[in-house]
Amino acid sequence: MIIEHAKNILPNEDCGLLGGRLDGDKRIVEKIYFLTNADASPEHFSMNPAEQFTAVKDMRSHGWQLIGNFHSHPSSPAHPSEEDKRLVFDTTLSYLILSLAREPALKSFRFDREKNISEEKICVQ
Repeated sequence: MIIEHAKNILPNEDCGLLGGRLDGDKRIVEKIYFLTNADASPEHFSMNPAEQFTAVKDMRSHGWQLIGNFHSHPSSPAHPSEEDKRLVFDTTLSYLILSLAREPALKSFRFDREKNISEEKICVQ
């Protein structure tokens, strides 16, 4: 779903939120919330605040929580850029990046308070 949606947004970056639940150390995505990139840019993104609020409200109505977010890199690797690192606001979330530079590549990352990066395994069921 994320790959197809991001391809339709090209040449701009796509973005959104991931709602779901925690099961031990696993994060289970129940719903992907595709949001508008308010910047309409191929190099950076800003999520529409009203859409973010609506998404979180929907998550809460289902008993879910915000477990992560995603954005695409239309022409660069699926690795956090310096801007991505600067914008990290919650170390409890997963940060997914989809590269469309070659074959689509989706990776998930976690950050600590010092903005050190660790890659998470993604399992699609």
